[in-house]
Amino acid sequence: MGHPKFPRKKYDTPPHPWQKDRIERENELLKKYGLKNKREIWKAESILRKLRRQARVLLASVGEEAKKEERELIQKLQRLGLLKEDANLDNILELEIQDILDRRLQSVVFRRGLAKTPKEARQMIVHRHVKLGDRVVTSPGMLILKSDEELIQKKEA
Repeated sequence: MGHPKFPRKKYDTPPHPWQKDRIERENELLKKYGLKNKREIWKAESILRKLRRQARVLLASVGEEAKKEERELIQKLQRLGLLKEDANLDNILELEIQDILDRRLQSVVFRRGLAKTPKEARQMIVHRHVKLGDRVVTSPGMLILKSDEELIQKKEA
């Protein structure tokens, strides 16, 4: 079970540490999104893996409960801005890691023009210069809902 004081890892490491193509792909993502380390990529991959697994299970299952869970999953991903309005389970299987990384607070701050680079966006967030509505947010890896995107602003000094 584990001790509640020591939380479980939120990611899985790659199965083999030295794969050239994977390392190059991860380095490109690190530069593009201004991430701190590869652990953040692995967290996004774990989120994506869970979503795909859930979609595959729902595709295979039948019944009222499965239909309800399917609707809830699609609505959740639509609120996050990962899926369009007329989406289905196949669209979940087509998601890529870039879709998850684009919904992070750090990426949204950079995309909205509050920072010149993704690294600057990260620094602004960590140094408490970014607000989400009326609350200061300090986690650059937080996934932002589509409805909350307009509430992001710089904190006045």
